[in-house]
Amino acid sequence: MNWAYSIGTLEIVFILAFLVLYLVFVIRVIRTTQRLSLPFYRVILKLLLRTIYFILLIVALLGPSFGDATREIKTVGKDIFFCIDLSQSMNAFDVQPTRLEKVKFELKNIVEAFNSDRIGLIMFSNEAYMQCPLTYDNNALNLFIQTLNTGLVPNFGTDFGPPLEMALEKLTADDTVVTRSKSKIIILISDGEDFGENTDEVADDIEAEEIKLFTLGVGTNVGSQILTRNGFKKDRQGNEVLTRLNSESLEDLADKTDGEYFEINESRNDVERLISAINRIEGELRDAKQVDATQNRYYYFLGLALLLMIFDVLISVRLIRL
Repeated sequence: MNWAYSIGTLEIVFILAFLVLYLVFVIRVIRTTQRLSLPFYRVILKLLLRTIYFILLIVALLGPSFGDATREIKTVGKDIFFCIDLSQSMNAFDVQPTRLEKVKFELKNIVEAFNSDRIGLIMFSNEAYMQCPLTYDNNALNLFIQTLNTGLVPNFGTDFGPPLEMALEKLTADDTVVTRSKSKIIILISDGEDFGENTDEVADDIEAEEIKLFTLGVGTNVGSQILTRNGFKKDRQGNEVLTRLNSESLEDLADKTDGEYFEINESRNDVERLISAINRIEGELRDAKQVDATQNRYYYFLGLALLLMIFDVLISVRLIRL
């Protein structure tokens, strides 16, 4: 049996004072009954009864804990990498306020939904950069999400190959915590404009490792201009560049890896469906540890003491009242 609290010097002084005073009272009652030739065994019974529930109250105050000493707690989770397109086309405003701002807003909701999993961020355009490695720290993750903008990476087109390759490398290299590939997920977020040449090869490698790849398209088929600091982006002929969602490339990429395609635009938001799809993936055992499983059972002793106190009140000892 374990105890939540211990008796200090002050408590001992009060207990001893109570016992001494009560003992003096009992002695006086016994002497009185003897002088009057009255039986005093009932007084002894009262003394025993009150001593028992007094001890029970002291035990309840100390917080006794008993039961199974330890219990095994298992931690299960997934590793999730978000690859976020930061090419200039993500500044298009066919999704309000812009494609990128909408993605940042929804990313925070997704992070909140998987706060017990490790999540990492990779930003890319034609090259990929690690924005945040796999972490449990949601506060840090949200700070990184808030700072995402198209000025963080060089903009010479969009290539899906480098971010997918980087995510694959990090997920397969880190086998100290999670060993099963099916609990590892890559989510590629883009408007679908891929000008890379080795995307299919990387997708084949992801499929071979049995890592789940989801794609999230952002934009509309109508499209819009690309907002820059100096107005709208123009081509070499001076015409305003119009960017549209290329959902086909994202759908094909998801199909190659037995994944699923989702979309965000003005009339459709598949973020909840994406969260549900991730939830359906079984997590991997990360850690198992023994924790103290004993509970404070003070209420047993307190309840019994209250019953004895009621019994004490109901039983009266007949003495001469002066």
